[in-house]
Amino acid sequence: MFWRKLTFLLLILILSFWALPAKAFDYPPPLSFSNAELKGRDFSGQMLRASEFSNANMEQANFANADLRGAIFSASVMTKANLHGANLTNAMADQVNFTNADLSEAVLAETILLRSVFDNTNITAADFSDAILDGVQIKELCQRASGVNPTTGVDTRESLGCK
Repeated sequence: MFWRKLTFLLLILILSFWALPAKAFDYPPPLSFSNAELKGRDFSGQMLRASEFSNANMEQANFANADLRGAIFSASVMTKANLHGANLTNAMADQVNFTNADLSEAVLAETILLRSVFDNTNITAADFSDAILDGVQIKELCQRASGVNPTTGVDTRESLGCK
């Protein structure tokens, strides 16, 4: 009796799996915006995982609440960009100009941010847990770090290792 029930359950499981559309397991390919002119473009709320934005001009672009996990922004311009609430976990944002950008409530956990510029950048409630930053960047960011990230519950000062 036990084996009959087990066989029946396995058969239902196999048929259920087989009935799923093939697209259920597909992920969209990452998008490439390398060397693109994206000034003022609206990417708010979009899923842009692993997309590439290296050497792009994204001045005043809107990435509010976008899923940017694993995205590449190397050597890009993001002055006055809106990244409020964006998730940049595991992103590569080295040598990026974030002057006057809004990174409030953004998640930058495990993000590479070496040699990026954060002049007058809003980092209120941003999470920099395990991000890779230069010592000078950390010192500068700690001077204005405040708040707790609403998504991760991590204090901005703690995520930067501020003293």
